[in-house]
Amino acid sequence: MVSVKVDQLKLGEKLLEDVLTPLGSTLLLKEKVITERDLNILTAFMVDKVEIASSAPEDEQLKEEIPKHKVPVSNFNREYEKIVELLRKVSQLVLASQPIPLLDIRNQLNTIFEHLGEYNPITYTPTFTDNEDYLLHKSVVTSLTSYLMARWVGLPQKDWMQVALAGLLMDIGNVKVDADILNKPSKLTEHEKQQIQMHTIYGYQILRSITGLNDGVKLAALQHHERVDGSGYPNKFVGSQLHPYSKIVAVADIYHAMTLNHVYRKPISPYLVLEQIQSDAFGKLDPVNVRMFIEKVTNFNTGTRVRLSDGRVGEIVFFERDHPTRPWVSVGGTIVNLTIERSLHITEVI
Repeated sequence: MVSVKVDQLKLGEKLLEDVLTPLGSTLLLKEKVITERDLNILTAFMVDKVEIASSAPEDEQLKEEIPKHKVPVSNFNREYEKIVELLRKVSQLVLASQPIPLLDIRNQLNTIFEHLGEYNPITYTPTFTDNEDYLLHKSVVTSLTSYLMARWVGLPQKDWMQVALAGLLMDIGNVKVDADILNKPSKLTEHEKQQIQMHTIYGYQILRSITGLNDGVKLAALQHHERVDGSGYPNKFVGSQLHPYSKIVAVADIYHAMTLNHVYRKPISPYLVLEQIQSDAFGKLDPVNVRMFIEKVTNFNTGTRVRLSDGRVGEIVFFERDHPTRPWVSVGGTIVNLTIERSLHITEVI
């Protein structure tokens, strides 16, 4: 073991111990081979010394510095498209007053869950060309994110699939809303807004007689636009009157509605949306669900390349525990701390 000052540390040397921040968070893991980016991080955190084993061979250093080839997420994408098309079929069957193929839906969800390690709510962006497909994709990603949230917040395993079904079928009532209103690109009138809001009641009516769905799935269709302070619709219920599934689906639905590329508006930066959701947690959304969602989705993204609001491109290198939506970003050898530089924000995950 050799203790070396950071200003004397050489590229390719390997850490023998974890490097911690002053607050105890892990900055770099042991066995990490030092790169130029790591030196910038250590300097930014004013780390004085680190413990190293020995200099790494030149070829090992090069291996660390060359970006790894990313394996295409073909398995996930293939199964994702299948569930989108299955949901399209479900909408057509409901319009024709035919039974929903619940077993097919469950089987396809189980298949895509096997590839869920390839899904990240912040970085996954489905592509589509019209408003009908926007609604389908929003339901599918809301389903996947709701499934993850059910696990994260500690619901029993028996609930995970049901929560995923709640997210997938939450907007099924839209099939009974006038398509001209649903797809209207301009501002809605008050009457048209009321018609749109009826999709929650229609959805509950469609699902309530299906024995393979538990009450939480049916109530999520009815309640996913309710807010814990009673400001939502259709019944203005407060938090104690809302089913746990509804509270989970509400968070996922809001996030994806704002971050997906809508036909009539551009998507909003995931990190700005997370900040908005975080502020809404004080009164409108369940704070436990919000806190867990933000903590988990931001924890996935160290190393992610992002574009800042001033146009610069960099790489996320660190998250402060109390400011998960404002990470530290390495830009051209300089660390930009977004918790301090509040005028900047991440506009795009690359």
